[in-house]
Amino acid sequence: MALDEQQFRTKSDEALTQLEKALQKASDRHEFDVDRNEGAMTVEFEDPPARFVVSPNAPVRQIWVSARVQSFKLDWNDAAGEFALADGRTLRQLLADVIGQQLNETVSL
Repeated sequence: MALDEQQFRTKSDEALTQLEKALQKASDRHEFDVDRNEGAMTVEFEDPPARFVVSPNAPVRQIWVSARVQSFKLDWNDAAGEFALADGRTLRQLLADVIGQQLNETVSL
């Protein structure tokens, strides 16, 4: 099912709020900071320095993630009830993967 703009805004805001809570908890155990401003979220690392950006893209109804010189575009997955990549990874799984790669350790969200 394709989301209309209002459904997308509601679902993407819920997804980013849940992700932000999970990232805040994880940042207590790992070395990164999380900030959310005007709908976009940044995850920043000091060593090695890096910045990941998670942002909703309403015109195409996707959540975009820019991390580790890659761009990921997640679509709403009705069956999973959340935003996911074509390979099935959810937004939280994707962030856990790329943050883990950045820190060279296992991260769970």
